Amino acid sequence: MLQTKGGGFRPHRAVAGGAKGAASLLSALQLLGILAVIAWTLFLYMQFSVLSAAVEVVEAVSREGRQADSADPCRGRYIYVHDLPPRFNADIIRGCRKSEGHWGDICASLINAGLGRPLAADPADGIITGEAGWYGTHQFALDLIFHNRMKQYACLTNDSAAASEPGLSNTAAAVFVPFYAGFDFARYHWGYDNATRDAASVDLAEWLMARPEWARMWGRDHFLVAGRTGWDFRRSVNYGADWGNDLLAMPAGRNMSVLVLESTFRRSTDYPVPYPTYFHPRSDADVLRWQDTVRSHNRTWLMAFVGAPRPDVRMDIRIRDHVIAQCKAASSCGLLACARSPGSVQCHAPGDIMRLFRKASFCLQPPGDSYTRRSAFDSVLAGCIPVFFHGATAYKQYRWHLPEEDHLSYSVYIPGDDVRRRNVSIEAVLRAIPPDTVERMREEVIKLIPRVLYADPRSSSRLETIKDAVDVAVEKVLDTVARIKKGEHVDSGRPIPEDPPDMYVTTESRFLTKSAVERIVMRLKQWILGHC
Repeated sequence: MLQTKGGGFRPHRAVAGGAKGAASLLSALQLLGILAVIAWTLFLYMQFSVLSAAVEVVEAVSREGRQADSADPCRGRYIYVHDLPPRFNADIIRGCRKSEGHWGDICASLINAGLGRPLAADPADGIITGEAGWYGTHQFALDLIFHNRMKQYACLTNDSAAASEPGLSNTAAAVFVPFYAGFDFARYHWGYDNATRDAASVDLAEWLMARPEWARMWGRDHFLVAGRTGWDFRRSVNYGADWGNDLLAMPAGRNMSVLVLESTFRRSTDYPVPYPTYFHPRSDADVLRWQDTVRSHNRTWLMAFVGAPRPDVRMDIRIRDHVIAQCKAASSCGLLACARSPGSVQCHAPGDIMRLFRKASFCLQPPGDSYTRRSAFDSVLAGCIPVFFHGATAYKQYRWHLPEEDHLSYSVYIPGDDVRRRNVSIEAVLRAIPPDTVERMREEVIKLIPRVLYADPRSSSRLETIKDAVDVAVEKVLDTVARIKKGEHVDSGRPIPEDPPDMYVTTESRFLTKSAVERIVMRLKQWILGHC
């Protein structure tokens, strides 16, 4: 014991014990701190390990997906072709003789997979021959041509389920229906009642709707080719109650994407594709060789026209007679006139047509029985700049195959009213276009050639790097189906009542010389002052 100043005592051990207790408490806190650091370190390590593992899994899945895509180039592009009973295709063309009195020698067009007879060697130039890929193809033979091209499609599948899986890309697969709708129209159009005309379409709808492939999207992923104008398949909305069948007005027809030669724009499911031309290349080299031929050809005519008068068509497209009259009156216009009858051969001689178009800088393309005409694609094939007189002849129609916006890059537009009512000179408008502009426009036309022709559909031939009209159409169908699956609204085109762009004004201001434009502006000012 130790004695204090006051005589008291304090324990000696108590002082030493307090110091030891403080030291023990500090050691415990340090230990807890160390343990906490270790625990957090382990926690963070585990968290980062899990995240790292997750990232590795995602990257592995992504790699596998990329490898799957590279290993399977058809992923997302598979097309299932319905094996239709022969009454929907083969049996229809066996009865082609029923149509020959009204649609020419249509049976001859069925040989060579729908291409028709090969053209004999032409002594005039020796270029347009069957050996070079030229045939007497009927303008309404697309049902058969397209079906045979689809047999060549690189991504066909026998598993209909594979045609409904979108894969990793943004495109989805589709179901092709090889129904010969155009040939069905032709065999029953004349001398039959409406029930007979609709019978095959009704039968097809019942057959399709009973299939499991239809039930997945109620036919929205199906497509077929009806190789005529859409008006031939919308009897219920036509001007004449006895014209055509009602394939496109039926519920099944409204659900499918139907490829036609001319859209009616009454609904958004009929998509226009080019008319068949006479040239069906077998290789990329055939296409490139022909492009070089038309690029280097000497053009001795300013303009040209091939066709017969149309005095009995609706007034809004009745322009052809005025075009023919102006062509006859101009020494710069080459004219291949013909009679309007199935037996007329002048306008169905491929060699004569292509020789004339290859010699012309501009090819006049007024509407015929309807807004569109095959001749527009013959002119593109010849490297001849098309001149249109109605917005629905091309600009509102072939948005898959022709430029959708810059129409003046490859064509000239002169409103039909300006020719019919104001007596605008077609020759004067075309002569006002500078030569260098004509050359640029012709080159744009030549670039379009592959997109508007149909390659030889037989199995021994196939284009490799060049896409033809079928390739373009199939890609667009796949894209359309993919957008439908995403819930997007798809539309085949703008409504016909919408006014076309006033390209005649644009043509004047873009192609006329500055002095000519100034004269036009001066006359306009004088007219305004005189009427104020």
